[in-house]
Amino acid sequence: MTREQVYGRRPVREALRGRREVLELWATERAVKAEAWLGELEAPRLQVRLERDLTDAVGTRDHQGVAAWCEPYPYADAYELAAAERPLLACLDQVSDPRNLGAVCRSAEGAGANGVVVPAHGSARVTPAVCRASAGAVEHLPVAVVPNLARYLGEIKSGEVWVAAAVGESGTPMWQADLSGGLAFVFGAEGRGLRPLVRRTCDLAVSIPQLGRVESLNVSVAAAVLLYEARRQRGG
Repeated sequence: MTREQVYGRRPVREALRGRREVLELWATERAVKAEAWLGELEAPRLQVRLERDLTDAVGTRDHQGVAAWCEPYPYADAYELAAAERPLLACLDQVSDPRNLGAVCRSAEGAGANGVVVPAHGSARVTPAVCRASAGAVEHLPVAVVPNLARYLGEIKSGEVWVAAAVGESGTPMWQADLSGGLAFVFGAEGRGLRPLVRRTCDLAVSIPQLGRVESLNVSVAAAVLLYEARRQRGG
């Protein structure tokens, strides 16, 4: 069976609570003593190992003394996500940094979004680093992959679902935009922004008012702000 790694205390705990089966779990004595939920697990499900064994296995010291091997990540159907009642989606246009994808997933899950959609090419997928950056949110939030993001957006947009480009100062300030209905936000990669074809597919452009001197926000921060503003406008 193909197995995928998850490491870090919070990501592994969420994997145990999530949709896929945890096949093997390693933890250091220090982690077991610090985390009550680890102490509740018994052998053979939990194997106590040395910290260097975990570091060698996952290839990083960022494991916090906990690592697991799980079933492959179950990607969602992007069209089913858009078919939900008044959906709220975060679509990422070639965001390749796994830490950004993980952070967006964490914010989207917290804001009660229906899911995150990424294109098949030029974008990060769910990896151990993404699971770590999302603090385990990917175990609960649906993530979907589409062959062509512009085509997908063109097919799902309707009177019930609007597609909104997250842009700089040129867009409608989010305080003035109607974000209360079905909505698919589209966020571009840092530095490049949205590709022209993806941008032309959008129904409206929304910006985050900025009072400081920094030119733009990190994509994960922008996603958090806009998703929570949409949630606020929905009365939640």
